[in-house]
Amino acid sequence: MRLVLDAGNTDTVFGLHDGQQWLHTWRTRSLPGEPSAHYEQKLRLWLLEAGISAHGIGQTVLSSVVPDLTPVLRTMLLTLTGEEPVIVGPAIYPLLPLVVLRPYEIGTDLVANAMAAFTLFKRNCVVVDFGTALSFTTVSASGEILGVAITPGLRTAVRSLFANTAQLPEVPLEMPRSALGKNTTEAIQAGVVLGYEGLVRSLVGRIRAELDGDCFVIGTGGLVSAIPTLHPDFDALRPGLTLDGLLAIGKLAEQKP
Repeated sequence: MRLVLDAGNTDTVFGLHDGQQWLHTWRTRSLPGEPSAHYEQKLRLWLLEAGISAHGIGQTVLSSVVPDLTPVLRTMLLTLTGEEPVIVGPAIYPLLPLVVLRPYEIGTDLVANAMAAFTLFKRNCVVVDFGTALSFTTVSASGEILGVAITPGLRTAVRSLFANTAQLPEVPLEMPRSALGKNTTEAIQAGVVLGYEGLVRSLVGRIRAELDGDCFVIGTGGLVSAIPTLHPDFDALRPGLTLDGLLAIGKLAEQKP
């Protein structure tokens, strides 16, 4: 079995794969200030509840965009399995069938998205990832990461309003009944949720135009279901795409001589 971790700014997602399918995925808050034992305790409890022994985990793969959290999770995985995890980063990019754009700048989660898109579809793809940030990662049919667009994510936008204005509350991310908000909650939902609907369509349209119309669009991320009206715009909807990419990276790292 392989255990992969996608450590983001808001949450850390754990995925356990048996070689055929994802057996379990778990999610917890990313808390860099907590010791490795905090995450180890959570993981051991999840494994216990699933009736799975940690001794059955053969490889672990870690992607982290939170530098302070990376050594914490590395220590946790080393303690759990007795083996060094595969840490996604510039050192292993030469093993991948990708041309990685600015390897020391690009987020490892975006590389994982590109890896999954290329491995699964092998055509020009744009991955729209709804997370703490809303990212658009474009990879060519030959495996070259052509570019990335990043904007604050849906929840980040709502929280920014809540944190920086005196009278605007934090509201649930739900589709409003109308673009004409009749109260404060509906007004924020109309501006953020419907506004981001237009933002996604506009950016995907621009990317598609730059690729002369040849573009396969994949929706992913924890908030991909927040704007259901966008789903018909996606050629594929894969909420766990980042984990798929980390799994593929782990398989290639295992083959390294």
